[in-house]
Order: sequence, then C-alpha cells, then structure tokens
Amino acid sequence: MNDHRASRHDVRLPAEPIDRVVEPINRFLHVESASGVVLLLAAAAALVLANSPVSEDFLSFWKTPIGFSVGAFEMRHSLKHWINDGLMVIFFFVVGLEVKRELVLGELRDLRAATLPIAAALGGMVAPAGLYLAFQWGEAAQRGWGISMATDIAFVVGCLAVLGPRVPRSLRILLLSLAIADDVGAILVIAIGYTSELRLTALAWGIFGIGLVMLLPRIGVRSVPIYVLLGVGIWFGFHESGVHATIAGVVLGLLTPARPWVSGGLLAQFVHKLGGFLQGDSWQDAHERRAVVRSVERAARETISPVERLEAALHPWVGFVIMPLFAFTNAGVPIDIGAFTDSVAVAVVVGLGIGKPLGIVLFSWLAVRIGLAKLPEGVSWGILAAGGVLAGIGFTMSLFIAGLALSERLLDAAKIGILSGSALCAVLGMTLLFWLLPRPAQRGSDAA
Repeated sequence: MNDHRASRHDVRLPAEPIDRVVEPINRFLHVESASGVVLLLAAAAALVLANSPVSEDFLSFWKTPIGFSVGAFEMRHSLKHWINDGLMVIFFFVVGLEVKRELVLGELRDLRAATLPIAAALGGMVAPAGLYLAFQWGEAAQRGWGISMATDIAFVVGCLAVLGPRVPRSLRILLLSLAIADDVGAILVIAIGYTSELRLTALAWGIFGIGLVMLLPRIGVRSVPIYVLLGVGIWFGFHESGVHATIAGVVLGLLTPARPWVSGGLLAQFVHKLGGFLQGDSWQDAHERRAVVRSVERAARETISPVERLEAALHPWVGFVIMPLFAFTNAGVPIDIGAFTDSVAVAVVVGLGIGKPLGIVLFSWLAVRIGLAKLPEGVSWGILAAGGVLAGIGFTMSLFIAGLALSERLLDAAKIGILSGSALCAVLGMTLLFWLLPRPAQRGSDAA
C-alpha cells in the first residue's frame, strides 16, 4: 500500500540527457545564498579591474553611449545608465513582488507581528541617515544621506547560510522581514529624495499606463505580453518625467495579484474531467484533445498566483545576472589609501556600522517597551544587536542611491565607504552571531 502511494506521488516527466546538466544548475540557481556569492565575486572582479593596468579602459567602457532615434526624438544614454535605470527596474519589480507577497501572505500581513520588523527597519533608516548628516551637514555630500539606510538582502541571506542551522528561524524571519520593510523605505527615499525636475506630461502617460494595469485584470485580461508592453510604456513615462524609472518597477510589482485565479478544488475538477476524457473515445479527436489539455494546463498554471509565478521565474535572472552585472558596473573604484579617511567614506561607514545596529536595537526596544511588539522566541537583545550589525551590509541599494546622489569624486569616496563598511558589518555581524548563538546540540539539550 505504501509503495503504491509513493509511486503515485513520484510521477516524473520523461528524462532527457540534458537533464543531467540542467538539474544541478537549476538547484544552484534556487539556493538564495548562492546569489550572494556571485554578487561578491562580481564586486571583487570590478575592484580588481578598476585597480589594474586596464583600469582606464574598464571604467570608460561603461560610459559607451547606446541609444536610438525616431524622427526628432532621440534616446541615447551610457551603458551604465541603461543598466542602472533599465535592467535594475526588473530588480525593483521583484522587490515590489516580495513586498506584495509579505503584505498579503507573509510576515507583514499581521500588523502586530509586523510591528517589530517595521520598527527595527525604521530605526535602521533614521539613525544611519542622522549620523551621516552629522558628518556631512552643509557639505557637498549632504545629499547622500540615504546611502547608509539600505540593507542588502542577498548578502544577509548568504551570511546566515554560512552560520547554518545555528541561526534560529525566528531571527531569520525577523531579518528578512526587516530587509523587506527596509526596501520599502529605500524606495520612498529614492522617489522623494532623489527625483529631479518633474515633467508632468510624461508622468501623466506613466500614470495612465498604471491605470490600465489596474483595470485590465478586472475585465479578465491575463496575457503576460500585454502587461510587459504596458510595463515598458510605464517605465518610459517615468524615465522621461524625472521620477526615477525604477519606481515604475516597484509600482508594477505592488499591483501584481498575490492570490491565484483558480482554486485547488476547481483544478481537481479539471483533472477529474481529463481523467474521464482519457478513458473515452473522444480522446482520439485531435481538436477536442487539444482543447481539454489547454484548459487543464491553464487551470494548473492559474492555481499559482502571479506574484509567486513571477518571483520564481525572475529570481534567478535578478540574483545571478542583473545584480552581479550592476555590481560589476558600479563597484569598480580606484582605491586610494587616503580615500578611507575621506569624510564621505567615514560618514558612510559610521552610518552602516554604528547607525544601523543602534537604530534597529533602539527602535525595537521602544516598540517592546510600550507593548506594541515582543522579541521572537530564541532572539535575545544581544542576538538582535548582532543581527543589526549584519543588516549594515548595504551594498546593492547603497551603491544605487550613491549613484543618484553624488558626483564623480564624492561618489568614489562613498563607494569606498560602502564596500569597506559592508565588509566590516559582514565580518563583525557573523562573528558576533557565531559567538552568541547556542550550538545546535546545546539548544536541543536546553529544550529537553
């Protein structure tokens, strides 16, 4: 009986020789911590090349102009601009999908459960920005106040993976929820703090496109190519309006439905109908066979929400192509020993290394003190502080905001601060967690 049940659930598609190559790669691409490794390698490669004999060629390559013209209209930007404002829209779209999933289905759907990560994220944004401004108030780099506010979720996940099963699930969930809330804050910072002069006509076209995206699902339009075309139009409207184009990706992610169109029960009815159809003579009718199979295929696809489907499809591309390419483009900076003591670099390091954990612990303590939240099981104040240090890994979003806020010389100093501050937070955070977290056997014996 058990063998029959096992064989019934172990139904597989016919194997192909290429599967021996594809399946290990597919497993690797779905290990979240692996993307952090690839991101780190891309950043390291950029640093090496930027400080090598080919430095000038490497840095100037990203300034190569690329574009097109239609009549009197011309759209021509550097390769770096197309990566930062074009490809990174997909990254921000996935961020929007993750936020939507957490708000509807995840840890942030329950306001009381979400209070602690939201409070921690708020503190982890306010304190770093305040410390940065304390160093840069009235200076040319004052506009970079948002650089130290971000947390790079890919690197945090990678560091937690290195620590393995010693990390309690409650801490993992807290840090991931904090990073999601942090992303929302970073998006607002980009939209409000780093928007140039508004061109209302272009913005109106972008908003009109968003209106269509909200309307079409209500009348039953589920064709992905239609939404892709609308998304490109919305991106173009935002890009030309002066609002940073990546905001279009976030908005589209938040508008993506988080619940499936077809229930599991309805899918079961379709499958039952297909089973009966297989036993009849009608299966020999090619037209009817295609119609039934298509209906079952569509029903099976629509039992997974668009948010989950798109996240699963885009995560490998974002984690292993777009983010590493962004790091390879932006992390390359000629290293001058004097740059480590530059006031901009120091302000960024202080914001990430001191402001982040200080703000996270302080705002979390206030939320617990006034009764709005409580510490998760297995997370002490010391462990939370160590997790706060780990959250000081700003990397991707910090580099992105720095590119929006600062000019060339100041930007290089900020990059030095981001790279050194993130590395410091990674090493110190992992060391503290390694020291504070109980050994798996110890935790088990304590529970016994």
